[in-house]
Formats: sequence, C-alpha cells, structure tokens
Amino acid sequence: MLHFDAIAESLNQTRTGFTLPQNLYVSEEAYRFDTEVMLRSVWLYACTIAHVKHPGDQFLFELGETSVIVVHDKQGEIRAFHNTCTHRGAKLCSSASKGARITCPYHQWTFALDGKLLAARNMPPEFNKADHGLRPVALENIGGLIFLCLADNPPPIARVKADIEAQIGLYDMTKLKVAVQDDLIEPANWKLVMENNRECYHCDVSHPELMKSLSTYGFGKGLPEDGADDVVDDAAFDAMLEAQRARWQDLGIYHELIEFPDNWWHRVARLPLANGAVTQTLDGKPASKKLIWPHGAEEQTSLSIWTQPNSWHHFCCDHVVTFSLTPLSADRTLLRTSWLVHEDAVEGVDYDPANLTAVWRATNAQDSHLASINHQGIKGNGYRPGMYSVEEKLVDAFKTFYVEASQAALKDAG
Repeated sequence: MLHFDAIAESLNQTRTGFTLPQNLYVSEEAYRFDTEVMLRSVWLYACTIAHVKHPGDQFLFELGETSVIVVHDKQGEIRAFHNTCTHRGAKLCSSASKGARITCPYHQWTFALDGKLLAARNMPPEFNKADHGLRPVALENIGGLIFLCLADNPPPIARVKADIEAQIGLYDMTKLKVAVQDDLIEPANWKLVMENNRECYHCDVSHPELMKSLSTYGFGKGLPEDGADDVVDDAAFDAMLEAQRARWQDLGIYHELIEFPDNWWHRVARLPLANGAVTQTLDGKPASKKLIWPHGAEEQTSLSIWTQPNSWHHFCCDHVVTFSLTPLSADRTLLRTSWLVHEDAVEGVDYDPANLTAVWRATNAQDSHLASINHQGIKGNGYRPGMYSVEEKLVDAFKTFYVEASQAALKDAG
C-alpha cells in the first residue's frame, strides 16, 4: 500500500488559474509519487516508428526504476516489454540496439522479438517455456507516434487515436527516419519543463531563433475557434490565416482546433508559420530537399500536436521534430528531441544536421535555463502559487490534467 497523504492534501489545495503548491514541484515525495503512481496510470509518449524502423530495432524507454523495450518484430509489429528477464530479473538491454533476438547477459536466456522464451538452459522437467515469456507493456501506435502505459488497466485512448491519426497520416511516418536525436538533462522538475512548453508568454524575449517562424497564435493568442479574446491585434496575420485555411480546406486537410477533450489529454492545431517561413529553420527555408508534405510543394504550414503529460510535436513540409520528457529526479528532467526527415534524404547532400537542428537546439537551451530559474525560485520560502496570465491557458490545462490524473491514481491505489 502506497501512502502519499501530503501529496493528496496538496492536490486538494490547488486552485483553477493558479500554479501548484510548492511541494508538488520540488519535494522528493512528489517525485516518488509521480514516477511510482501518477505517470504509471496514464499513456506516455515514448518514441516514433522511425526509432524502430526495421525488424530487430530495439528502443528503450525508462521511467524511474522501470525500463521498457520497444521492438519491431519479424512480423512487422511494434511491441513493448518490460526490460526484465523472467528468470531472475536481470536487465536485458542497456541501450537502444538491433538484433534478431533478445538475450539476457546474465544467464543467456533468449527471447524472440514477440516476447516468447526460446532458450533456457538446464531447467527442471516441469519448466514450461510458454509460461516465461517477457512481460508485455500496453502500446498504441497513433499514426507513427508510439505511446506506452504501465497500468494494468490503461485508460481509453480511442478518441486520441481518431483525432491524431487523421491529421498526421498526411506525413506518412513509415517513410521517415531519425536524422538527429538529442538528450538534454534540464535542471528542473519535469512539471516545470512541461509548463514552460505550454506557453509562449516568454517567447518574444527569450526565443529569437524560434520567433523567426513560430506563430504564437497556437498558444492562446487569438485562435478564433478557441473562444478566447484575440490578444494579438494583427489584421494582416488574421487575413493570411483565413486564406491558408481556405487553401487547406480545398486540399481536404483542414480540421478545426482540437482543444484537450476527454480529460485534457491532447491538442491538435494546424497553423501557418510566421514571416513567410515554410519550416522551422533560421531562414524559414526547407532544411531537407526531400519534402514530406504530400502535395508536392513547399507549404507555409505546421501541424502541432501536444499530448499530456509528456510530449509535443511539430510537422513541417520537410521534417518533423518531436519531443518527450521523463523525470530523472525531483530537480532533473530528460528532454529527448528527435528530428525526422524523409528516409531517402542523404545527410550532407539533402540536409545539413546543423541547419536542421539549429532552431530547436537554441530554443531547448533557452528553455532549460528558464525552467532552471523557475525551479530555483519555487524552492525558496517566498514562493506562493501564482495566477496564470491569459496567454497561459495551456499551462492551466496541463496543470488540470496533472491534478485530475493524480487524484484518480491515488484513488485507484487505495
């Protein structure tokens, strides 16, 4: 039985429109609760199908003390298993790898990529290999984005699949490859890293590279269908937005904003990029000559997808950039950023990795600093929950998801 009485009390003290109580951001107990209870009860983004593109590819996702292997098996299925040998519990894989089988480094028990135990030496006569396969983890492939859930009874995900698959199917992620992956450890609590991502109240001052192409309308600044007041009075942009929407409707690709339905889980928005950019690069020009946009030309558009509680993704005409985070401690968070390009694109010929990654490498470093000073300030005696601005409604949506999911997980844990 897990007891988190202080966490339960703090969750009950939260207020709509205000940040969380201090201990939910900085305490060791909150870190234990998040990694042992709350995050195990929900769907978490792990990787893309491009990370396990070929049969035998194996990718690791780790949360707290739990490690999961995501594999592409010989039949073309993407599966997930606990990274634990069913003999005496040794960790099977220490890093992403490739192989026709999974072999335990301790006693050489060998497993097929579908999890079946193939070989176990010198076991007693009553031993049945069929009873000792790898323990599966719930997995959903949503248009090429791979989500895992560590709960015995995962929450429903059908609505999410329907909303997201219909939009990212345009980019056919089966035809993409991972060009670059960065792992950045941010010196801040994971919830503060997420909150920073969920707003652009700070963007104008803090992100000069990103603002060359980013439309901040996607962060609560005046999307007509979201019911908010237009806090950005930009008639020229409004006119361009409507013109682009008309074009997308003619192409049959436009859908209205999907704004965190079903327990605040996901958000999907297609928006034009700013300043004439067709992609998220420093000059707004394609970073890859091999376009992934299905309509045969450059397009001033990006599709942005946010999922609670640990990911965000941007789809442009030439590449995809996808982000996941997992807590490493109360004050350390792993941010994993992957840049995907067309599988036929050749490094140094069709794309330059430095150009491809320049905008988000700069933005990630800037955001890491902001999350760090946020964490440092919250640790002090002067912190009290603060009120969100009108431009931080997506932060409040994340906080609401966290509180409601946490309370439900506590109830289920008894």
